[in-house]
Amino acid sequence: MTTPAFASGAAQSSFDPYACDEPGFSWWDGAAQPHEQEQEQGDHLLPPPNPTERLDITIDPRDRRRLDLHAALTAAGIPPLPEDREAIDRLSALPADINIAVRRWIEHAA
Repeated sequence: MTTPAFASGAAQSSFDPYACDEPGFSWWDGAAQPHEQEQEQGDHLLPPPNPTERLDITIDPRDRRRLDLHAALTAAGIPPLPEDREAIDRLSALPADINIAVRRWIEHAA
């Protein structure tokens, strides 16, 4: 029978999110600094996206209204449930000005 990796005290210390005795950690920086070994292995930040490399994809207006409605509900603290899909689909089928009004109501109610 095998024991989990975190069963021993030594292994568990590596999983402790509150352990601050790592070399390179500074509370003043707000985050741990990468170790020298990680820097040598190429653990670097990703470069910012290049706008010229974006895909040229257009979203159907109805799909855009559906996404905007999902975002407005989620931002207001009302994440849509799976059973709300039909209602959101029907609201998204309405003209854009009605969808904008519904989103405005949601945002003002939040």
